[in-house]
Amino acid sequence: MKSHGTLLLTGAAGALGKQLRHRLKANCDVLRLSDRAEIGPAQAGEEVVLCDLANAAEVDAMVAGVQAIVHLGGVSVEAAFEPIMQANILGAYNLYEAARKHGVKRVVFASSNHVTGFYRQSETIDASAAPRPDGMYGLSKAFGEDLSRFYFDRYGIETACIRIGSSFPEPKDRRMLATWLSFDDLHRLIAACLTTPVVGHSIIFGMSDNAVTWWDNRLARHIGYVPQDSSDVFRDAVYAKTSAPDLNDPVAQFQGGGFVAAGPFG
Repeated sequence: MKSHGTLLLTGAAGALGKQLRHRLKANCDVLRLSDRAEIGPAQAGEEVVLCDLANAAEVDAMVAGVQAIVHLGGVSVEAAFEPIMQANILGAYNLYEAARKHGVKRVVFASSNHVTGFYRQSETIDASAAPRPDGMYGLSKAFGEDLSRFYFDRYGIETACIRIGSSFPEPKDRRMLATWLSFDDLHRLIAACLTTPVVGHSIIFGMSDNAVTWWDNRLARHIGYVPQDSSDVFRDAVYAKTSAPDLNDPVAQFQGGGFVAAGPFG
């Protein structure tokens, strides 16, 4: 359903932004696409705005006139603190300040499973579990969740924080049998966040209907997300091409996988 007149998608030049570009047109009259990288010309039903999230004036102009925001923009991998700080921390602040000034009342924030990456793969957690970031990237996303909570409590801006698992065409390894999120389920989840009557401030784990999972979405049933895909159909192929994990390796012990051992940088 077309839930909004003009919908803003940040990070439109990224891997997931490219997947959502054509899918999100079903949810709005006009899809405003933004990134600091070249996106290409606007197509029918689109607007294109180049923007550096660290530049408050550019972000303010980007947000003007939209009714809702799907915020994927920023650094999406573990890296040195400085670029993460500029894009993910300062950028998120600039976005919410612009949303406040322009009266935007709903944001879908692309958080990450790396907010809770230092829980063990033998554990099942829900949204009430305390954050345990596995690096600078996860730390920045934990900040974004807290920031969005503050802007809801003080200014009434509703946010659905999606802790995206591993969104690829298919699972690449055994870890992703638990974390995989298909592109179509990602769109279903975002659409549910945009259309559910009341979001408040919600945290939901972004995963498909995988038999193996570390995450329980019982606290986000009000969002109405029903995944249709599953990593289970890839299980045999994944096992055939990967070796058994070394259970003494932190990468195999913790939910964050390789992120728990990345860096230091600089």
